[in-house]
Amino acid sequence: MDLNALEGSFDLVAPRGDELMELFYARLFATAPAVQPLFAHADMARQRQMLLSALVLLRRSLRNLDAVLPRLRELGARHVAYGAEEAHYAVVGSTLIGAMAELAGGDWRIEYTEAWTEAFGVVAGAMLEGAAEAELLAAA
Repeated sequence: MDLNALEGSFDLVAPRGDELMELFYARLFATAPAVQPLFAHADMARQRQMLLSALVLLRRSLRNLDAVLPRLRELGARHVAYGAEEAHYAVVGSTLIGAMAELAGGDWRIEYTEAWTEAFGVVAGAMLEGAAEAELLAAA
């Protein structure tokens, strides 16, 4: 992964984190309205803050990603109960990258999109591993 691109691009948008979260969820619900019912009972202010906190943690952990992988697996396991499906992960990742690019404007570079696409692949992979483990335990 291009850690410099990930860190630099996140640092571009982090000062506008609240705006990023507003933009992300607006874009997510417009792009994938089928996911909106998953948030029907969610406190969206809290949801936005939790996602932003998770992104900040990811940014801080990029140079030691192995340390955060167990937490990502736990997060994936919890998302099973929320109704998250494997197909949702790609939509969430691409929507979040798009929101970051929009917010950064002309400062966004293609390398940032490429780096975040790779990083979200790792994140989604870990979360999906946790989801699969949770589903196996539930079925047993």
